[in-house]
This record gives sequence, C-alpha cells and structure tokens, in this order.
Amino acid sequence: MAPVPIADDLFTWPADEPRLIGGRCAECGTHVFPLRAGCARCGAAAVERALLSRSGTLWTWTSQGFPPKAPFRGEFAGTDPFEPWLVGVVELPGELRVETLLTGCAQDDLEFGMPMRLVTLPFRTGEDGREIITFAFRPEGAEHA
Repeated sequence: MAPVPIADDLFTWPADEPRLIGGRCAECGTHVFPLRAGCARCGAAAVERALLSRSGTLWTWTSQGFPPKAPFRGEFAGTDPFEPWLVGVVELPGELRVETLLTGCAQDDLEFGMPMRLVTLPFRTGEDGREIITFAFRPEGAEHA
C-alpha cells in the first residue's frame, strides 16, 4: 500500500520535492500555515492557497525529553529506550515561521540561522497497515531525513 500523509492539504504528496500548503491573504499579503479560511492578521476571508518555500533558516529549537501522548506519538518517538527528539521553528523567508520536527541532526549540530530544508518522513503505521508520513525540516545538505 502506498504511504499517506498525516493530514490532507498539509503538504504536497506524493512529491519528490514536497512543499507545505499554506495560504496568502489577498488583502494584506500575510502568509498562514496551515491553510485556513480567514486571515489572522486582518480578518479578511480572501485567503488563497499558496505553496510555501522548501528552504528556510533555523530560528530556534528545543529537545523533547519525554514521549508524547497519542495521537501525537509517532513511531519515531517510540524507541526503547526512549531517545529525545528535536522540535524547532524554521523561518521561511518573506513568508512565516513554522513549528516543525527536526531530523537528520543532533542537538549539538544545530545553530541559529542555519539553512534548513523540508523533507517528509514516516510518522506511524495506521490501523489499516498503511505508512503515515509527516513533514519535518533537516539541515541543508544532510544526507538522510
């Protein structure tokens, strides 16, 4: 069975070069993610679908030192023994900042402002046996997600 995204209209799928699906307000130009019907900045309903940049810079990060509870617990966080995982905020230039999983790196590798790239990765296996994927960002040039 082919993998499926964790949610519809969150990122392009299937895609060799995935993009986050956001929106852009036709009134004030503000970008939003995920795509929603109204603009949080000006209140306009004229938000149009927009594919966001695949590249950005690391704005901040932290490690998650405990396993998340369902439904947020993916198989990547279910290792035994548990290993902390990384969450960060990536700034997409001229668009917005996205909270995201970080992959392909260790905490000691991270630096403020470092280039990051959007990737997809397995999140968990659904009840029907299908692999469910999500998005994450990894350092630009990292070999594996």
